[in-house]
Amino acid sequence: MSHPSSAASPLAGIRVLDLTNVMLGPYATQILGDYGADVIKIESPGGDSTRTTGPALERGMAATFIGANRSKRAIVLDLKQPAAIDALLALAQTADVLIYNMRASKMQALGLSPDMLRERFKRLIVVGIHGFAQEGPYAGRPAYDDIIQGMCGLAALSELQGGEPAYLPTVVADKTCGLFAAQAVLMALVGRAQTGQGCFVEVPMLESMVGFTLVEHLFGGHFTPAQGPMGYSRVTSNWRKPYKTTDGYVCVVPYSDAHWRRFFKEVGQPDLMDDARFTDLASRTRNIDVLYAELAKCIAARSTAQWLATCDALDIPAAPMHRLSDLQNDPQLAQSAFMRMTDPAMGELVMTSAPLRFDQAMAAPTLPPRLGQHTVEVLREAGLGADAISALLASGAAAQSNTPV
Repeated sequence: MSHPSSAASPLAGIRVLDLTNVMLGPYATQILGDYGADVIKIESPGGDSTRTTGPALERGMAATFIGANRSKRAIVLDLKQPAAIDALLALAQTADVLIYNMRASKMQALGLSPDMLRERFKRLIVVGIHGFAQEGPYAGRPAYDDIIQGMCGLAALSELQGGEPAYLPTVVADKTCGLFAAQAVLMALVGRAQTGQGCFVEVPMLESMVGFTLVEHLFGGHFTPAQGPMGYSRVTSNWRKPYKTTDGYVCVVPYSDAHWRRFFKEVGQPDLMDDARFTDLASRTRNIDVLYAELAKCIAARSTAQWLATCDALDIPAAPMHRLSDLQNDPQLAQSAFMRMTDPAMGELVMTSAPLRFDQAMAAPTLPPRLGQHTVEVLREAGLGADAISALLASGAAAQSNTPV
């Protein structure tokens, strides 16, 4: 691993064994790798399914894989073979964290249950990503982002806005739970620094996403008896959306009393601030549909540029609505949210930057790995000799990439 030693690599020296695939787990471990952890991605001979998802310049290096698997080294172990399990256990001896997202029953069948790993490796932090908390009746069920979006209430929020239930057009459950998983690793590392002992951390998707969704949407349900319905009305209003202008769309958010007072004066309706429906935040929240409908009507009368200039002058939060193709041209994002990396075989790759700054220093991610690119070097680091590594490769229990990089 070639992370520089700097404030932007606070996890330097931490080794993570990554037995995850698809999006949630790889996104979590990519975050850890970006900030200095030595993440070793352990794949089956067929590789992570995202290696073939989306456009690609090279077999096994498709866009979806590239998006969630930089800052890692990759090895291939066929965990159906006992010799590969032995190699994994040798690696565990050198690791701080082992993270997986396969079903608990499969880990048990492989002889890799959290209890066994914790008993054998006292300082190892084992992180299990499950669809559902293991003490509940749904334990062991399969779960993907769509399933969790539907079960946690997110899909139904679209229905509250006057439409049909819909999944958000992003894998929000996977990525949010990936953030939870990365956070879990960091908390466990802090705990180990205090006790000297590792632990088992469970990250259940459904429970995590219910908590995420209900931060604002438990609403009246916080109280016993309930003081109104669930669902934060400002957020679920059908009028809460980018507003159409004469030539496009603009995002405008008058929020405080001062914002609305200035806005109503600008559009020639200062008396609306004295309307009992709009005098304060509580009354505006109760009457949000009427208020936002009036806002949309006003916005429709001017161009996007006019509204951006007006809101800037009035100190009302506003911004243009970006489409995906606009993001790299935004002057803020072009400077801070994107980077370009040069791969020896694929050429220039566009990546999003790791967003956190440590003492103004940004992380320095490394290129996504080929399938099995680092198998030999990682096994060597785990203490396996040349003969043992050769035997693993010859039997198919391990594999090394033949792709030149």
